[in-house]
Amino acid sequence: MNSSHELFCKAKQFIPGGVNSPVRSFNAVGGDPIFFSHGKGAYLFDVQGKSYIDYVGSWGALILGHAPEKIVLAVEEAAKRGLSFGAPTSAEIDLAEKISNLMPNLAKVRLMNSGTEATMTAIRLARGFTGRDKILKFNGCYHGHVDALLVKAGSGLASFGIPDSAGVPKVVAEQTLSVDFNNLEQVTQMFMHYGKEIAAVIVEPIAANMNCILPLSGFLDGLRELCDYYGSLLIFDEVISGFRVALGGAQEIYQVKPDLTTLGKIIGGGLPVGALGGRAEVMDCLAPLGNVYQAGTLSGNPVTVAAGLATLEIISQPEFYSELNFINEKLLSGLLELAKDANIGFQAHHIGGLFGFLFSNKAEVYNYQQVKSANHILFKEFFHRMLAEGIYFSPSAFESGFISCVHGGQEVDFTLAAAEKVFCKLKEQNLVPA
Repeated sequence: MNSSHELFCKAKQFIPGGVNSPVRSFNAVGGDPIFFSHGKGAYLFDVQGKSYIDYVGSWGALILGHAPEKIVLAVEEAAKRGLSFGAPTSAEIDLAEKISNLMPNLAKVRLMNSGTEATMTAIRLARGFTGRDKILKFNGCYHGHVDALLVKAGSGLASFGIPDSAGVPKVVAEQTLSVDFNNLEQVTQMFMHYGKEIAAVIVEPIAANMNCILPLSGFLDGLRELCDYYGSLLIFDEVISGFRVALGGAQEIYQVKPDLTTLGKIIGGGLPVGALGGRAEVMDCLAPLGNVYQAGTLSGNPVTVAAGLATLEIISQPEFYSELNFINEKLLSGLLELAKDANIGFQAHHIGGLFGFLFSNKAEVYNYQQVKSANHILFKEFFHRMLAEGIYFSPSAFESGFISCVHGGQEVDFTLAAAEKVFCKLKEQNLVPA
């Protein structure tokens, strides 16, 4: 049987960097990525048979854990009837209706194949609806690999985007303004200078692509007010937070109404999916009704739709999110207490089935610069030592962690026991700054 190292060497011969998505490469933490053979419940199993408690969950898609019986059955039954038709089905209506009914501000929904497709379309739709070109985003918020949104974090008033990836034309990036998350003053200044040119503000209401940073009080409300005043659209990127932090997403928790919402991950039950929803008058600008074009050969395919419908049915059950939050709270409060006992600077945030932690002595972390200034060397040590104990956290300090409904007290207790051992070793070996 090939080891992960052997498979990674082979993969690099045929796949750029040996992976099909960069964070999987372990570049952020060093070493070789783990190659997995299968998953069940809260556990992943590598190609050599070692088990790991999984807190990545396919980057948040698996809120029911690995291979849940009802989802597997739904997929099997759908696959028997056909994998894809490239034509309408009644099931995709059911999924769109279900999403619209559960999320508070989605009058109409268009199904797609990825979160990137959803944000790309949201930007195009906002520009088409408003007749404006500029987009305002936030430093550290990732919205998929869309040219207009792959810009380097800027600062100050003149923070026009600089391409953060080769291949992004400067003229495209220059249409993107970037300011600090949770800094309403910077947003206000941008609107004062470019308000009539800004088509939309796009934001992760919970910034889950720079660890797990929660919005400060009044921040999201302030964005809504500024967009209303200047006639810009407010886009919530809830690809991660949608159906993860609450049944109605972050917009349910914070009671702020976006014009458009992007979704993904959970609504596909573990299969590739994306969705865009929002105000009817805006959504109706999409072709074939309007002149904003979007299309997808596999959009609304019956297998993904079946998995998504079965997932949404389960997570709609009473107490689902209260139980998810209970387990999450037990895990994160336990980690905080253990770090405190070891005199290790440690920050953690959690909400619903989403969490993040980093090594920092700051009293509060609420923006990208503060996340970047955390102790990433210590994170790498912690990650690899926990991995050796059979705990699989996200292999980057900038990524969130995820709880599923099949994570229980047994998994949390095992994780905390491992963390206690690792924290003590870090302290004993003088790897923790005094």
